[in-house]
Amino acid sequence: MIFEHEIPAKSKLYFGKSAKIKRQIEMLAASFLEEKGFEEIITPLFSYHQQEVFDDIKRLIRINDVQNHLVSLRADSTIDVVRIVTRRLSRSNANKRWFYIQPVFSYPTNEQYQVGAEIIEGSLEEVATLALELMQKLQIEAHFQIANITIAKILEKNYDIAIDDLKNIRLEKILQSKHPWIKALVKINHLKDLDDLSIYPQDIAKELEKIKNLAKHIKYKKILISPLFYTPMRYYDSLIFRIFEGERLFMTAGEYTIKEVSGAGFALYVDSVIEKKI
Repeated sequence: MIFEHEIPAKSKLYFGKSAKIKRQIEMLAASFLEEKGFEEIITPLFSYHQQEVFDDIKRLIRINDVQNHLVSLRADSTIDVVRIVTRRLSRSNANKRWFYIQPVFSYPTNEQYQVGAEIIEGSLEEVATLALELMQKLQIEAHFQIANITIAKILEKNYDIAIDDLKNIRLEKILQSKHPWIKALVKINHLKDLDDLSIYPQDIAKELEKIKNLAKHIKYKKILISPLFYTPMRYYDSLIFRIFEGERLFMTAGEYTIKEVSGAGFALYVDSVIEKKI
């Protein structure tokens, strides 16, 4: 039985104080990003390209258009922002810095509000600086976790460690590897753990050096290094970071390549910020 006042599980309802906080967060973020040279974009609620984002397309809420082409509710904003900006708007607008304030949806009824920023041909160092400045304006101090997706791909391709084991953090299986440096790689947690990279193969050391350089650049107290962390977002292909507190995730970010277009961006999870402030 569904009561008249019920709403679907994991959909969102804000009113009174929470609605006011949501509006304040979005206004603060919009003003901040405009000051940094970003223009706003609002992408369509429906998309033809969302299946290119996730490893598991079961996350998508899918329908068909009038010509029977597969259409999905927007489950990710980055891929559509990059496609529209570089393929549709590029002749009339040369700006490479864009932000959005809009929800995303995933199966069956998950709804999530986001503020995102994308820098076409940008670096994660630039994005990290912006992200931390925005978090400071929101008066939130949390852990800043850095990873590198390339390391997981190298481990699977060259060292027989399954991506599925990395996704599910099966440390007991990972530690069974015959490679002597795996234990040291698993134990990396802080910047000081990257002081000596000579124990690692050249391909791994090269990617750890990228993490090290980003950590040194941002000069933030609560940095965590997680070289084995893996995210299922297909377009991330190098450095990524997350900002979180306990089980509460405030932001994700990464460098990406989408249809030969490189860039970097972040997504702020507005719902988490609201929960923190209530």
